[in-house]
Amino acid sequence: MADYEHAISLDANDAPAYLGRGLIYKARDQTAEALADFNTTIELASDNAEAFYNRGLLYQGEKQYSYAIDDFTTANGLMPQQVEPLLARALCYLATDQPRKASADLDEAVQDEPQNAQAWLTRGLAYERLGEKAKAAGSYGRAINLRPKDEVARTGFARVGGKPGQNYDTF
Repeated sequence: MADYEHAISLDANDAPAYLGRGLIYKARDQTAEALADFNTTIELASDNAEAFYNRGLLYQGEKQYSYAIDDFTTANGLMPQQVEPLLARALCYLATDQPRKASADLDEAVQDEPQNAQAWLTRGLAYERLGEKAKAAGSYGRAINLRPKDEVARTGFARVGGKPGQNYDTF
């Protein structure tokens, strides 16, 4: 923290220093301070995907889903190779009862990063909410294959009628 404070005292326009300090504030659950630093980072460097993503996480934690979705959308546009903004936005869509939009994000996430168990698990939930049990079972099954002891995935798999050893189309 002292290094970031010092950097900011030397250059009030040091966007990376505000981002770093904001991340420390976020880790310390100092939400207001983190939000202020992420806002400053974005003002100084409007192409900083990490600032948008982390500000989105703060908004998500405060259940300000429309703001979070906007920030995750921006972060995804700035760093399309990362699945974290897609996962986070999908969770916002699920929280606001938009499982179709969530499933679209999660389809992209699992294609971009097929070894991401959390993406498969969340995709299972989205398809379960859409009533597409086969896709849900296939997604939960992939999550189980990646994390065999994941009770949430196992419970979801059973809830949608998944049967061990059966093959499911995931797309």
